[in-house]
Amino acid sequence: MSLNQNWELKIDKIIFKKLSRLPKKDVERIFVTIEFLAQNPYSGDIEKIKGEDSAWRRRIGSYRIFYDIKQDERIVQVTWVERRTSKTY
Repeated sequence: MSLNQNWELKIDKIIFKKLSRLPKKDVERIFVTIEFLAQNPYSGDIEKIKGEDSAWRRRIGSYRIFYDIKQDERIVQVTWVERRTSKTY
């Protein structure tokens, strides 16, 4: 597996609506991290979601980015961003 090639990044539309409600400083940090996922979706503070084939989460401060990795197609699909609570990974 070569991590030198970029991955295609897809972001669900609901993410933009969710991020529009967050503080600008946090949104900037989240977008930088999402862009970095296209370079290497396996780096950083990540954890595979138990019971799911291709679902992962990455921690960014008090937020979590949830995404799927489609290895064969080299696609990273960002599915959800959520502020960490006692019910969040």
